[in-house]
Amino acid sequence: MAKEELKTGFTGTPADQPEGVRKVASTATDAVKRESSALVAGAADHPHTATTVALVIGALAFGLGYMMGQSAGRSESRYWR
Repeated sequence: MAKEELKTGFTGTPADQPEGVRKVASTATDAVKRESSALVAGAADHPHTATTVALVIGALAFGLGYMMGQSAGRSESRYWR
């Protein structure tokens, strides 16, 4: 049995460059990767600010959810009863 290196799969570059939706998706993916890297770098440089921002956003989301839940419970309609 010969010990040869097996090469499977496509290892080259595609002949046709992506167009249309594929190009837009590829560009969007690249932008998200760049922005997430910048966000992580900024959070690493300023951990207290990142924590404060996360807590404020969480508190606002909780408050909004609480208010929506309270307003949904005060319905005067007898349809659901």
